[in-house]
Amino acid sequence: MAETNPAPLVRRAADIEYEAVELADGLEKGVLLGDDQQTPNFNMRRFVLEPGARVPRHTNEVEHEQYVLEGEYVVGIGEVTYSVSAGDSLLIPAGVEHWYHNESDEQGSFLCLVPKAADDITILE
Repeated sequence: MAETNPAPLVRRAADIEYEAVELADGLEKGVLLGDDQQTPNFNMRRFVLEPGARVPRHTNEVEHEQYVLEGEYVVGIGEVTYSVSAGDSLLIPAGVEHWYHNESDEQGSFLCLVPKAADDITILE
């Protein structure tokens, strides 16, 4: 775990590097705040779902709190499917199946906060 009293920090958007996520074509992740910034309790990431992107049904060992920044896309959480758009918030408890599909012609993106803990992803499809 990181130090308990990190220095205050502002990161600029231009300093965030995005990388493709192997889990799905058309999915990218940028770590906004994480281990390199000595965050003590949570990591903050931004995910981008390109048009047509499909993230398969999977589980994580840690909870996810998400905030939709842009676009409209479909999220399955457990047995329920939701259409989400900018301004919506999601709680995905640890161990709950979830998936994403951007059926629109425009990019979608969301912030995702997770606790700093081991997180194994299990693909279910």
